[in-house]
Amino acid sequence: MPLCDRSQADISVLPPSPDAMTRNEKRAGASLAAIFALRMLGLFLILPVFMLHAKTMPGGDNATIAGFALGAYGLTQAIFQIPFGMASDALGRKKVIIFGLLIFALGAAISALSVNIWWMMLGRVVQGAGAISAAVTAMAADLTREQHRTKIMAAIGSSIGLVFALSLVLAPLLYASIGMSGIFWLICVLALSAIAVVIYIVPEPPPPIEGPKVPFSEVLGNTQLLRLNLGIFTLHLVQMTMFVAVPSMLVSTGSLALSSHWKVYLPVVLVSFVLMVPAIIFAEKRNKLRTVFVGAIVLLLATLVFLGLEGQHFATVVAGLLSFFVAFNILEAMLPSLISRVAPARAKGAALGVYNTTQALGVSAGAALGGWLAQNYDIRMVFVAGVVMTTLWLAAASTMAAVPIRRTPAAAEHGILDNQ
Repeated sequence: MPLCDRSQADISVLPPSPDAMTRNEKRAGASLAAIFALRMLGLFLILPVFMLHAKTMPGGDNATIAGFALGAYGLTQAIFQIPFGMASDALGRKKVIIFGLLIFALGAAISALSVNIWWMMLGRVVQGAGAISAAVTAMAADLTREQHRTKIMAAIGSSIGLVFALSLVLAPLLYASIGMSGIFWLICVLALSAIAVVIYIVPEPPPPIEGPKVPFSEVLGNTQLLRLNLGIFTLHLVQMTMFVAVPSMLVSTGSLALSSHWKVYLPVVLVSFVLMVPAIIFAEKRNKLRTVFVGAIVLLLATLVFLGLEGQHFATVVAGLLSFFVAFNILEAMLPSLISRVAPARAKGAALGVYNTTQALGVSAGAALGGWLAQNYDIRMVFVAGVVMTTLWLAAASTMAAVPIRRTPAAAEHGILDNQ
Protein backbone atom coordinates (compact mmCIF):
# COMPACT_ATOMS: atom_id res chain seq x y z
CA MET A 1 0.00 0.00 0.00
CA PRO A 2 1.45 3.41 -0.88
CA LEU A 3 2.45 5.56 2.04
CA CYS A 4 -0.21 8.15 1.33
CA ASP A 5 -2.94 5.47 1.21
CA ARG A 6 -1.75 3.95 4.52
CA SER A 7 -1.89 7.38 6.16
CA GLN A 8 -5.43 7.88 4.97
CA ALA A 9 -6.43 4.43 6.23
CA ASP A 10 -4.82 5.02 9.63
CA ILE A 11 -6.58 8.35 9.97
CA SER A 12 -9.96 6.86 9.05
CA VAL A 13 -9.90 4.35 11.91
CA LEU A 14 -8.77 6.77 14.61
CA PRO A 15 -11.31 6.78 17.46
CA PRO A 16 -13.16 10.03 18.06
CA SER A 17 -11.77 12.34 20.70
CA PRO A 18 -13.20 11.50 24.13
CA ASP A 19 -13.86 15.22 24.54
CA ALA A 20 -15.98 15.40 21.40
CA MET A 21 -19.75 15.40 21.76
CA THR A 22 -21.12 11.96 20.93
CA ARG A 23 -23.94 11.24 18.48
CA ASN A 24 -26.20 10.38 21.42
CA GLU A 25 -25.42 13.68 23.15
CA LYS A 26 -26.10 15.64 19.96
CA ARG A 27 -29.36 13.77 19.48
CA ALA A 28 -30.36 14.41 23.09
CA GLY A 29 -29.55 18.12 22.84
CA ALA A 30 -31.38 18.64 19.55
CA SER A 31 -34.48 16.67 20.57
CA LEU A 32 -34.81 18.21 24.03
CA ALA A 33 -34.34 21.69 22.56
CA ALA A 34 -37.11 20.83 20.08
CA ILE A 35 -39.44 19.83 22.93
CA PHE A 36 -38.79 23.10 24.73
CA ALA A 37 -39.20 25.04 21.47
CA LEU A 38 -42.52 23.40 20.55
CA ARG A 39 -43.91 23.97 24.02
CA MET A 40 -42.62 27.52 24.43
CA LEU A 41 -43.80 28.53 20.96
CA GLY A 42 -47.24 27.42 22.12
CA LEU A 43 -46.94 29.77 25.07
CA PHE A 44 -45.36 32.76 23.36
CA LEU A 45 -47.75 32.82 20.40
CA ILE A 46 -50.56 34.24 22.53
CA LEU A 47 -48.55 36.92 24.35
CA PRO A 48 -48.66 39.71 21.71
CA VAL A 49 -52.42 39.30 21.04
CA PHE A 50 -54.06 37.89 24.18
CA MET A 51 -54.95 41.15 25.93
CA LEU A 52 -56.50 42.55 22.74
CA HIS A 53 -58.52 39.39 22.17
CA ALA A 54 -59.69 39.26 25.80
CA LYS A 55 -61.65 42.49 25.27
CA THR A 56 -63.85 40.67 22.74
CA MET A 57 -64.83 37.94 25.26
CA PRO A 58 -67.55 38.14 27.93
CA GLY A 59 -65.82 39.26 31.13
CA GLY A 60 -62.60 40.10 29.34
CA ASP A 61 -63.12 43.85 29.25
CA ASN A 62 -61.76 43.96 32.83
CA ALA A 63 -58.01 44.36 32.36
CA THR A 64 -57.22 42.93 35.81
CA ILE A 65 -59.19 39.73 35.14
CA ALA A 66 -57.74 39.40 31.64
CA GLY A 67 -54.23 39.89 33.00
CA PHE A 68 -54.81 37.21 35.62
CA ALA A 69 -56.06 34.84 32.91
CA LEU A 70 -52.85 35.48 30.96
CA GLY A 71 -50.64 35.03 34.03
CA ALA A 72 -52.54 32.10 35.59
CA TYR A 73 -50.25 29.77 33.65
CA GLY A 74 -47.24 31.00 35.63
CA LEU A 75 -48.97 30.44 38.97
CA THR A 76 -49.62 26.74 38.39
CA GLN A 77 -46.17 26.37 36.82
CA ALA A 78 -44.65 27.59 40.08
CA ILE A 79 -46.82 25.21 42.12
CA PHE A 80 -46.16 22.03 40.09
CA GLN A 81 -42.49 22.33 39.09
CA ILE A 82 -41.22 20.72 42.32
CA PRO A 83 -43.72 17.79 42.35
CA PHE A 84 -43.01 17.06 38.67
CA GLY A 85 -39.24 17.24 39.24
CA MET A 86 -39.42 14.91 42.26
CA ALA A 87 -41.70 12.51 40.34
CA SER A 88 -39.16 12.38 37.50
CA ASP A 89 -36.46 11.32 40.00
CA ALA A 90 -38.65 8.47 41.25
CA LEU A 91 -40.64 7.36 38.17
CA GLY A 92 -38.39 8.26 35.26
CA ARG A 93 -38.11 11.39 33.13
CA LYS A 94 -39.99 10.34 29.98
CA LYS A 95 -43.18 9.23 31.75
CA VAL A 96 -43.42 12.52 33.63
CA ILE A 97 -42.69 14.64 30.53
CA ILE A 98 -45.34 12.85 28.45
CA PHE A 99 -47.92 13.21 31.24
CA GLY A 100 -47.11 16.93 31.56
CA LEU A 101 -47.42 17.51 27.81
CA LEU A 102 -50.84 15.78 27.81
CA ILE A 103 -52.01 18.15 30.55
CA PHE A 104 -50.62 21.11 28.60
CA ALA A 105 -52.47 19.97 25.46
CA LEU A 106 -55.69 19.55 27.46
CA GLY A 107 -55.38 23.11 28.75
CA ALA A 108 -54.88 24.40 25.22
CA ALA A 109 -58.03 22.56 24.07
CA ILE A 110 -60.06 24.06 26.95
CA SER A 111 -58.81 27.52 25.99
CA ALA A 112 -59.65 26.94 22.32
CA LEU A 113 -63.24 26.01 23.25
CA SER A 114 -63.69 28.76 25.86
CA VAL A 115 -66.76 30.98 25.51
CA ASN A 116 -65.79 33.57 28.14
CA ILE A 117 -62.77 34.79 30.08
CA TRP A 118 -63.42 32.38 32.96
CA TRP A 119 -63.15 29.29 30.76
CA MET A 120 -60.06 30.85 29.21
CA MET A 121 -58.61 31.29 32.70
CA LEU A 122 -59.34 27.61 33.49
CA GLY A 123 -57.54 26.57 30.31
CA ARG A 124 -54.50 28.63 31.24
CA VAL A 125 -54.47 27.14 34.76
CA VAL A 126 -54.55 23.61 33.32
CA GLN A 127 -51.83 24.45 30.79
CA GLY A 128 -49.54 25.63 33.57
CA ALA A 129 -50.11 22.43 35.54
CA GLY A 130 -48.09 20.57 32.87
CA ALA A 131 -44.88 21.80 34.49
CA ILE A 132 -42.20 19.74 32.72
CA SER A 133 -39.27 22.18 32.65
CA ALA A 134 -37.48 20.55 35.60
CA ALA A 135 -37.92 17.03 34.20
CA VAL A 136 -36.68 18.05 30.73
CA THR A 137 -33.65 19.86 32.15
CA ALA A 138 -32.87 16.93 34.46
CA MET A 139 -33.02 14.55 31.49
CA ALA A 140 -30.61 16.81 29.59
CA ALA A 141 -28.24 16.43 32.55
CA ASP A 142 -28.75 12.64 32.56
CA LEU A 143 -27.93 12.29 28.87
CA THR A 144 -24.83 14.49 28.65
CA ARG A 145 -21.39 14.52 30.20
CA GLU A 146 -20.42 17.52 32.30
CA GLN A 147 -17.96 18.90 29.76
CA HIS A 148 -20.82 19.31 27.26
CA ARG A 149 -23.72 20.07 29.59
CA THR A 150 -23.58 23.85 29.42
CA LYS A 151 -23.55 23.68 25.61
CA ILE A 152 -26.69 21.54 25.70
CA MET A 153 -28.36 23.93 28.16
CA ALA A 154 -27.32 26.80 25.88
CA ALA A 155 -28.96 25.04 22.91
CA ILE A 156 -32.17 24.66 24.91
CA GLY A 157 -32.02 28.29 26.05
CA SER A 158 -31.32 29.44 22.50
CA SER A 159 -34.35 27.55 21.22
CA ILE A 160 -36.52 29.42 23.72
CA GLY A 161 -35.09 32.78 22.65
CA LEU A 162 -35.55 31.98 18.98
CA VAL A 163 -39.19 30.93 19.32
CA PHE A 164 -39.86 34.03 21.43
CA ALA A 165 -38.54 36.22 18.63
CA LEU A 166 -40.42 34.13 16.06
CA SER A 167 -43.67 34.47 18.00
CA LEU A 168 -43.44 38.27 17.86
CA VAL A 169 -43.56 38.00 14.07
CA LEU A 170 -46.03 35.11 13.69
CA ALA A 171 -48.62 35.91 16.36
CA PRO A 172 -50.31 38.87 14.64
CA LEU A 173 -50.37 36.98 11.31
CA LEU A 174 -51.85 33.84 12.86
CA TYR A 175 -54.40 35.80 14.87
CA ALA A 176 -55.59 37.55 11.70
CA SER A 177 -55.89 34.27 9.78
CA ILE A 178 -57.09 31.63 12.29
CA GLY A 179 -58.12 33.65 15.35
CA MET A 180 -57.34 32.97 19.01
CA SER A 181 -59.20 29.65 18.99
CA GLY A 182 -57.10 28.52 16.03
CA ILE A 183 -53.90 29.52 17.81
CA PHE A 184 -54.85 27.41 20.83
CA TRP A 185 -55.64 24.41 18.61
CA LEU A 186 -52.22 24.92 17.00
CA ILE A 187 -50.71 24.94 20.51
CA CYS A 188 -52.48 21.64 21.22
CA VAL A 189 -50.98 20.11 18.06
CA LEU A 190 -47.51 21.38 18.98
CA ALA A 191 -47.77 19.74 22.43
CA LEU A 192 -48.81 16.42 20.91
CA SER A 193 -45.94 16.73 18.41
CA ALA A 194 -43.56 17.21 21.34
CA ILE A 195 -44.85 13.92 22.82
CA ALA A 196 -43.91 12.17 19.57
CA VAL A 197 -40.41 13.67 19.87
CA VAL A 198 -40.11 12.33 23.45
CA ILE A 199 -41.20 8.83 22.45
CA TYR A 200 -39.38 8.35 19.15
CA ILE A 201 -36.38 10.70 19.09
CA VAL A 202 -35.12 11.50 22.60
CA PRO A 203 -32.57 8.83 23.68
CA GLU A 204 -33.62 6.57 26.52
CA PRO A 205 -32.32 8.06 29.81
CA PRO A 206 -30.71 5.90 32.48
CA PRO A 207 -33.09 4.37 35.04
CA PRO A 208 -33.64 6.24 38.33
CA ILE A 209 -30.59 5.90 40.57
CA GLU A 210 -31.02 3.30 43.28
CA GLY A 211 -30.40 4.21 46.90
CA PRO A 212 -31.95 5.98 49.85
CA LYS A 213 -34.21 8.92 49.10
CA VAL A 214 -32.54 12.31 49.49
CA PRO A 215 -34.47 14.40 52.04
CA PHE A 216 -36.05 17.44 50.42
CA SER A 217 -34.61 19.57 53.23
CA GLU A 218 -31.15 18.66 51.93
CA VAL A 219 -32.06 20.19 48.59
CA LEU A 220 -33.62 23.31 50.09
CA GLY A 221 -30.84 23.90 52.61
CA ASN A 222 -27.85 23.44 50.29
CA THR A 223 -26.09 26.80 50.35
CA GLN A 224 -24.62 26.33 46.88
CA LEU A 225 -28.06 25.64 45.43
CA LEU A 226 -29.45 28.62 47.34
CA ARG A 227 -26.91 30.88 45.61
CA LEU A 228 -27.93 29.54 42.21
CA ASN A 229 -31.65 29.83 43.00
CA LEU A 230 -31.10 33.44 44.06
CA GLY A 231 -29.45 33.87 40.67
CA ILE A 232 -32.34 32.61 38.55
CA PHE A 233 -34.82 34.59 40.68
CA THR A 234 -32.79 37.77 40.16
CA LEU A 235 -32.16 37.15 36.46
CA HIS A 236 -35.86 36.85 35.64
CA LEU A 237 -36.90 39.59 38.03
CA VAL A 238 -34.48 41.92 36.22
CA GLN A 239 -35.72 40.71 32.82
CA MET A 240 -39.35 41.44 33.67
CA THR A 241 -38.65 44.84 35.28
CA MET A 242 -36.54 45.82 32.27
CA PHE A 243 -39.29 44.97 29.81
CA VAL A 244 -41.69 47.16 31.71
CA ALA A 245 -39.38 50.05 30.76
CA VAL A 246 -37.78 49.05 27.43
CA PRO A 247 -40.87 49.16 25.15
CA SER A 248 -41.65 52.74 26.15
CA MET A 249 -37.95 53.64 25.74
CA LEU A 250 -37.99 52.32 22.17
CA VAL A 251 -41.09 54.39 21.46
CA SER A 252 -39.79 57.58 23.07
CA THR A 253 -36.21 57.45 21.75
CA GLY A 254 -36.80 55.94 18.31
CA SER A 255 -40.44 56.75 17.56
CA LEU A 256 -40.78 53.01 16.91
CA ALA A 257 -44.36 51.74 16.90
CA LEU A 258 -45.08 48.82 19.22
CA SER A 259 -45.94 46.61 16.24
CA SER A 260 -42.41 47.15 14.89
CA HIS A 261 -40.46 46.38 18.07
CA TRP A 262 -39.70 42.87 16.79
CA LYS A 263 -37.41 44.55 14.22
CA VAL A 264 -35.14 45.41 17.17
CA TYR A 265 -35.68 42.31 19.30
CA LEU A 266 -35.13 39.71 16.56
CA PRO A 267 -31.68 40.85 15.32
CA VAL A 268 -30.53 41.67 18.86
CA VAL A 269 -31.47 38.19 20.11
CA LEU A 270 -29.85 36.46 17.11
CA VAL A 271 -26.59 38.42 17.41
CA SER A 272 -26.50 37.77 21.17
CA PHE A 273 -26.59 34.01 20.53
CA VAL A 274 -23.54 34.32 18.28
CA LEU A 275 -21.66 36.41 20.86
CA MET A 276 -22.38 34.08 23.78
CA VAL A 277 -20.97 30.96 22.09
CA PRO A 278 -17.24 31.77 22.64
CA ALA A 279 -17.89 32.39 26.35
CA ILE A 280 -19.64 29.02 26.76
CA ILE A 281 -16.88 27.16 24.88
CA PHE A 282 -14.17 28.91 26.93
CA ALA A 283 -15.94 28.08 30.20
CA GLU A 284 -16.25 24.39 29.34
CA LYS A 285 -12.91 23.73 27.64
CA ARG A 286 -10.79 25.70 30.12
CA ASN A 287 -12.82 24.69 33.18
CA LYS A 288 -13.52 28.38 33.88
CA LEU A 289 -17.21 28.01 34.73
CA ARG A 290 -17.12 30.21 37.81
CA THR A 291 -15.03 32.89 36.09
CA VAL A 292 -17.38 33.17 33.11
CA PHE A 293 -20.44 32.93 35.35
CA VAL A 294 -19.35 35.81 37.59
CA GLY A 295 -18.18 37.78 34.53
CA ALA A 296 -21.65 37.49 32.99
CA ILE A 297 -23.21 38.84 36.20
CA VAL A 298 -20.80 41.78 36.06
CA LEU A 299 -21.83 42.38 32.42
CA LEU A 300 -25.50 42.31 33.45
CA LEU A 301 -24.83 44.81 36.24
CA ALA A 302 -22.88 47.12 33.92
CA THR A 303 -25.70 46.94 31.35
CA LEU A 304 -28.31 48.01 33.89
CA VAL A 305 -26.14 50.94 35.01
CA PHE A 306 -25.54 51.93 31.38
CA LEU A 307 -29.24 51.85 30.47
CA GLY A 308 -30.20 53.75 33.61
CA LEU A 309 -27.70 56.52 32.84
CA GLU A 310 -27.60 56.58 29.03
CA GLY A 311 -31.00 55.27 27.96
CA GLN A 312 -32.14 58.56 26.41
CA HIS A 313 -30.96 57.67 22.90
CA PHE A 314 -32.23 54.95 20.56
CA ALA A 315 -28.73 53.65 19.73
CA THR A 316 -27.78 53.28 23.40
CA VAL A 317 -31.04 51.47 24.16
CA VAL A 318 -30.36 48.98 21.34
CA ALA A 319 -26.73 48.55 22.48
CA GLY A 320 -27.94 48.00 26.04
CA LEU A 321 -30.43 45.39 24.83
CA LEU A 322 -27.68 43.52 22.98
CA SER A 323 -25.43 43.57 26.05
CA PHE A 324 -28.34 42.43 28.23
CA PHE A 325 -29.20 39.46 26.01
CA VAL A 326 -25.56 38.34 25.81
CA ALA A 327 -25.35 38.28 29.62
CA PHE A 328 -28.85 36.82 29.96
CA ASN A 329 -28.21 33.95 27.51
CA ILE A 330 -24.89 32.99 29.12
CA LEU A 331 -26.45 32.94 32.59
CA GLU A 332 -29.61 31.19 31.40
CA ALA A 333 -27.41 28.40 29.96
CA MET A 334 -25.01 28.10 32.90
CA LEU A 335 -27.45 28.19 35.81
CA PRO A 336 -29.28 24.87 35.16
CA SER A 337 -25.97 23.22 34.23
CA LEU A 338 -24.49 24.32 37.57
CA ILE A 339 -27.61 23.17 39.45
CA SER A 340 -27.28 19.68 37.92
CA ARG A 341 -23.63 19.49 39.03
CA VAL A 342 -24.16 20.76 42.56
CA ALA A 343 -27.39 18.88 43.35
CA PRO A 344 -27.32 15.44 45.02
CA ALA A 345 -27.23 12.78 42.30
CA ARG A 346 -30.56 11.23 43.28
CA ALA A 347 -32.31 14.59 43.58
CA LYS A 348 -31.47 16.44 40.38
CA GLY A 349 -35.13 16.59 39.39
CA ALA A 350 -36.13 17.97 42.79
CA ALA A 351 -33.34 20.55 42.71
CA LEU A 352 -34.31 21.67 39.21
CA GLY A 353 -37.94 21.79 40.34
CA VAL A 354 -36.99 24.28 43.06
CA TYR A 355 -34.92 26.15 40.48
CA ASN A 356 -37.82 26.43 38.01
CA THR A 357 -40.24 27.43 40.76
CA THR A 358 -37.84 30.18 41.82
CA GLN A 359 -37.60 31.26 38.19
CA ALA A 360 -41.40 31.56 37.96
CA LEU A 361 -41.49 33.56 41.19
CA GLY A 362 -38.86 35.90 39.76
CA VAL A 363 -41.01 36.47 36.67
CA SER A 364 -44.06 37.27 38.80
CA ALA A 365 -42.18 39.48 41.25
CA GLY A 366 -40.37 41.33 38.45
CA ALA A 367 -43.58 42.11 36.58
CA ALA A 368 -45.27 43.39 39.74
CA LEU A 369 -42.23 45.39 40.93
CA GLY A 370 -41.56 46.89 37.50
CA GLY A 371 -45.16 47.98 37.09
CA TRP A 372 -45.28 49.51 40.56
CA LEU A 373 -42.01 51.41 40.08
CA ALA A 374 -43.01 52.70 36.65
CA GLN A 375 -46.37 53.80 37.99
CA ASN A 376 -45.09 55.61 41.09
CA TYR A 377 -41.55 56.73 40.25
CA ASP A 378 -39.32 57.78 37.36
CA ILE A 379 -38.67 54.96 34.90
CA ARG A 380 -34.99 55.00 35.87
CA MET A 381 -35.98 53.51 39.24
CA VAL A 382 -36.65 50.28 37.37
CA PHE A 383 -32.94 50.09 36.58
CA VAL A 384 -31.98 51.15 40.11
CA ALA A 385 -33.94 48.19 41.48
CA GLY A 386 -32.22 45.89 38.99
CA VAL A 387 -28.79 47.22 39.99
CA VAL A 388 -29.51 46.60 43.69
CA MET A 389 -30.70 43.02 43.12
CA THR A 390 -27.86 42.18 40.73
CA THR A 391 -25.28 43.58 43.16
CA LEU A 392 -26.64 41.28 45.88
CA TRP A 393 -26.47 38.35 43.47
CA LEU A 394 -22.89 39.23 42.49
CA ALA A 395 -21.87 39.26 46.16
CA ALA A 396 -23.41 35.81 46.68
CA ALA A 397 -21.93 34.36 43.48
CA SER A 398 -18.46 35.67 44.28
CA THR A 399 -18.36 33.43 47.37
CA MET A 400 -19.53 30.34 45.49
CA ALA A 401 -17.38 27.24 46.01
CA ALA A 402 -15.54 25.62 43.12
CA VAL A 403 -17.86 23.69 40.81
CA PRO A 404 -17.52 19.94 41.49
CA ILE A 405 -16.30 17.74 38.65
CA ARG A 406 -17.81 14.28 38.99
CA ARG A 407 -17.08 12.49 35.73
CA THR A 408 -17.13 8.74 35.45
CA PRO A 409 -14.00 7.70 33.51
CA ALA A 410 -15.67 4.67 31.89
CA ALA A 411 -18.62 6.69 30.74
CA ALA A 412 -16.39 9.42 29.38
CA GLU A 413 -14.33 6.81 27.56
CA HIS A 414 -17.43 5.42 25.81
CA GLY A 415 -18.93 8.86 25.34
CA ILE A 416 -22.22 8.06 27.05
CA LEU A 417 -22.94 9.48 30.51
CA ASP A 418 -21.46 10.58 33.77
CA ASN A 419 -24.35 9.25 35.82
CA GLN A 420 -23.66 11.07 39.03
